[in-house]
Amino acid sequence: MRAESARMVAADAPVDAWSCFLFARFPAPSPALIICRAIYEQALSTSHSEQQNILEATDLKQGGSRAVEGGRRNPIKSGHRKFKLSASLDRISPASAYATRPQSEHLGFIVANFLSSTTTSRRRNIPSNTRPRYHDHTPPSMADEVSIDTAQFHTRLSSLITQWKADKRSGNNVFGDVSSIAIVMGKSDPETSGFHKANATQFWLLGYEFPATLMLFTMESMYIVTTQKKAAYLEPLKGGKTNVEILVRANKDEVQNQKINEQVLDVIKNAGKKVGMIAKNVSTGPFIQQWNTAFADIAKEVEEVDISPALSAVMAVKDENELRSISSASRASANVMQDYFIDTMSDILDKEKKITNSALAEKVANKLDDDKFFRQTKMPANFDAMQLDWSVSPTVMSGGNFDLKLNSNPDDNNLHAGVIIAALGLRYQTYSSMVARTYLVDPTKQQESMYKLLLNVHETVIKEMRDGVMAKDVYNKALQVVKNKKPELEKNFIKAVGAGVGVEARDNTLVLNAKNQRTLRDGMTFTITTGFSDLQNPTAKNQKKDGTYALMLSDTVRVTSGSDAFVYTKHAAMDIEATMFFFNDEEEEVKQEKPKQKKDSRVGAVASSNITKTRLRGQGGATQNEEKEAQRREHQKELHQKKQKEGSEKYAEGHGNLNGVEEKKFKRFESYKRDMNFPPRVKDLIIVVDTKNSSIILPIMGRPVPFHINTLKNATTSTEGEFCFLRINFLSPGQGVGRKDDSAPFEDPSAQFIRSLTFRSKDTERMENVKDQITEMKKVSVRRDQEKKEMEDVVEQDKLVEIRNRRPHRLDNIYMRPAMESKRIGGHVEIHQNGLRYQHLGNARVDILFSNVKHLFFQPCVGELIVIIHVHLINPIIIGKRKTKDIQFYREATEMQFDETGNRKRKHRYGDEEEFEAEQEEKRRRAQLDKEFRAFAEKIADAGKGEGLSTDMPFRDLGFNGVPSRSSVTIQPTTDCLIQITEPPFMVISLPDVEVVHLERVQFGLKNFDMVVVFHDFTRAPVHINTIPVESLDGVKDWLDSVDIPFSEGPLNLNWGTIMKTLVADPHEFFKEGGWSFLAAESEDEGSGEEEEESAFEGSEGGSSGDEESEEESEFDEEASAEASEGGSGSEDEEGEDWDELEKKAARKDREGGGEEEDRRGKAKGVKKR
Repeated sequence: MRAESARMVAADAPVDAWSCFLFARFPAPSPALIICRAIYEQALSTSHSEQQNILEATDLKQGGSRAVEGGRRNPIKSGHRKFKLSASLDRISPASAYATRPQSEHLGFIVANFLSSTTTSRRRNIPSNTRPRYHDHTPPSMADEVSIDTAQFHTRLSSLITQWKADKRSGNNVFGDVSSIAIVMGKSDPETSGFHKANATQFWLLGYEFPATLMLFTMESMYIVTTQKKAAYLEPLKGGKTNVEILVRANKDEVQNQKINEQVLDVIKNAGKKVGMIAKNVSTGPFIQQWNTAFADIAKEVEEVDISPALSAVMAVKDENELRSISSASRASANVMQDYFIDTMSDILDKEKKITNSALAEKVANKLDDDKFFRQTKMPANFDAMQLDWSVSPTVMSGGNFDLKLNSNPDDNNLHAGVIIAALGLRYQTYSSMVARTYLVDPTKQQESMYKLLLNVHETVIKEMRDGVMAKDVYNKALQVVKNKKPELEKNFIKAVGAGVGVEARDNTLVLNAKNQRTLRDGMTFTITTGFSDLQNPTAKNQKKDGTYALMLSDTVRVTSGSDAFVYTKHAAMDIEATMFFFNDEEEEVKQEKPKQKKDSRVGAVASSNITKTRLRGQGGATQNEEKEAQRREHQKELHQKKQKEGSEKYAEGHGNLNGVEEKKFKRFESYKRDMNFPPRVKDLIIVVDTKNSSIILPIMGRPVPFHINTLKNATTSTEGEFCFLRINFLSPGQGVGRKDDSAPFEDPSAQFIRSLTFRSKDTERMENVKDQITEMKKVSVRRDQEKKEMEDVVEQDKLVEIRNRRPHRLDNIYMRPAMESKRIGGHVEIHQNGLRYQHLGNARVDILFSNVKHLFFQPCVGELIVIIHVHLINPIIIGKRKTKDIQFYREATEMQFDETGNRKRKHRYGDEEEFEAEQEEKRRRAQLDKEFRAFAEKIADAGKGEGLSTDMPFRDLGFNGVPSRSSVTIQPTTDCLIQITEPPFMVISLPDVEVVHLERVQFGLKNFDMVVVFHDFTRAPVHINTIPVESLDGVKDWLDSVDIPFSEGPLNLNWGTIMKTLVADPHEFFKEGGWSFLAAESEDEGSGEEEEESAFEGSEGGSSGDEESEEESEFDEEASAEASEGGSGSEDEEGEDWDELEKKAARKDREGGGEEEDRRGKAKGVKKR
């Protein structure tokens, strides 16, 4: 159902103008008219000044401050204010409508944001303390909607009590011999609230924060003191392994509260003389004051012990769910640092833009609202960007002002191109992370040396963090590295190299310093931080900004039982190549003169005369490789011309858009056929989320109005005072700008639409729950549409015709990929009349018809661990719950009895003889496997010859390494394809489907290049094969040329998304302007540049002003000619003389006179010395 809206009218417009515009504009059933009538009636009953007061009072404020651990605050500046028309429904709706609502939400007002182009940040107008929290005004009937994981609660409670008892038996080193533990949580103040031990314990146990609540633990039971409405959520916790008793207090009943306090105090006194409490509890409020007053009565009878270290020890070792959340938070933080901050910072410095450190930090902070950014990065499949928040607000430091403790806000000085430190940390599902990097712009040699030392220290800390190591040993090890390398920097090194991280961004009881004797355990998580402060740069030109600098690195890691810690934030590179930027290219390399090489005159004479029968360098003769390259280039030129001609003929003028075959149509969504299908709860005039019909029903002017979920964009909540605001945003024209897929078309884009509706209620939990339901329903709807789109090309195969008159050919003891089940189960494959049938031991079947097979491959186990028969399909089929176009059957080449890892039984013979026999047996078994699988593949091809099926085998000698997906694999050509079928995901590229191939990053000095394969079907995304060793470049070119595929090469990576989008938009214009010639032109430009360099080199050698070696040879040749003329040889050409002629000439000169020869030799020696 599409919602329409009125145009925005100024708040101070006369009432008559409103009525004339509104009621002449909309038909009676329009929801927009209901809202506008409400505004009109409100205006009639309110004076002009009161109207203005209402508008000012109800305008949503953007801004506030976000509390962060460590005493830091990040002031969020106010965003764009928006004009809104608001009205109080309490004053205009019938009283009977509200009287019939048992769960009345008392909607304060509805705000219609009419055609406003600015978008409210979903988090910027919400304080950072908007965590799952339940208050006294939550209705008891909603207890069944709160999701507290009871099993997880009792598991963690048992872990707490078990460690408590174990510590008591071992000497009370951690818990301090306490008999009870009291954790008090006061009110949640948005101005001062952060994550601390009290609410961290609540999050750890319950998953939520319960303000004004006391939790008391003994070794046998747990007591929770809270209000009646919060107690309703906690009732399911009863009946577990540990007894849980809930004591209900009332805010206004002092007598009842005093009795409960006395009961709790009696439990503490009866448990023992020591009670564990949080020494530095930052919670405040009336409940805290009442508890402190009551506890003062027994303060002399019991001893208080700080229980913070014990709670830290209990929560330090994370379970699987906690580690998953920290991993997601760390990966998101690293992505922001690596994929956004570096690009933004380098662009600012490269273009010499002016921006302050605080403004850049704010720019990074605003990236939190960019859901598209987090969707494009590599995150877990079920990652929800809406659950992200800042645990460490982005900080940028430069220009000599550095604070490694991150206690101060970024300054307002401009970003300085020197040493730049950036730090940030994201929180996911309340679990924190942190990453910090130092970037050096045009660093000095001394700064490079310092950073290398910091990298060494940082890596030492990571390697030292192992299970069983003491915290102080980690710090001392890092400090020892500093002392050994540069002892003068000990005073500059930070006093702690990290701290525990979890719900709290920094666990102050688990700090890695020189005094902490806590032992690290497998599963603990830390933010490790290494750095040097107050370093001096005496050679700096600008002493004020570059004279003093600091270095800092931070990562979020997990302690493992292995050799070193696992780094969650490793995606943010910190090696020296990735963190140094050079923008000043003023220094030029000084060319060193080559020393003259002394040559023997006789060797030079012989060489100069003998070289005449070969190609001289000055003549520019082509070598054999150059001839081959010229032939290949000529052949490629013909292929490109042919491809251009085919494209011009195929896409003649008027061909149009390739995507224009199927035009997007307006979709109509129906929520309900008639009003009797409404859910029964609509009579209460509350917001109803109907997941069955994918709709929400909103109470507007006393009427339930349904909206289909596909008309909604999203829903957000914000708090202001005691009210919670639920904002529902709708889809409207113009909102799809910049999105990957265009927004759905509208029947009449020129119509007027409601952009958003805002509801107000004191019931915060109810509003949050509605928002979560809408968000989840939207996700399900999007996921359902995506699955439907993915299954569009899946076809239903015909039935397999089984062979009945004989036993079918069968291959036993094989495995299939993709697997039908999570665990690997073997099976067999059979050849029937029109296809294959795979059946594993669980009686599950997969049928493959020959009519659906495009390619059949057999890959032997030479150089591999498995032997493979691979089937590539024309149309995908469903295996399990996923579609696939590639199915393979394989068997491992190594059997258990021949395993060389030591698991096999040794025979009575030992030594080289046994190893030789095992090696020979391995070769025989591999040959037998290849023979068996090849014979079966040929039988498959023979059975499917009616469908044109044949067996193809890869040419391993032509293979090359590359990264088509995640890892580096061997990619091998076949007769008709280019394949990679060893590791999933498989890659099969049919050569007849290939249009062109472009080789990227082909330039001198790079060790790798990339290959991009473009298909005839331009709507199909190109395939990228990255990181191919440059040693394979000539082999790849030769193979592409041999299979008549036009290719080109260039030094840069191209934006293929834009190229293909331009091509698909108008293929005729693309080929009219030269088609793929822009790729060949790039390749030719590079080639011509090389030829020019080569010709210049030749000219320098052949000319008189060439290198000194040529000059020396030239001088020697002149003297030799002069010498020959003195001997009476006349003008004979030395270049034509061979060894025989030289010997005859020497003998003749010897006979004519030996003295004269000696004189000439002396003269020649003098020339050589000169």
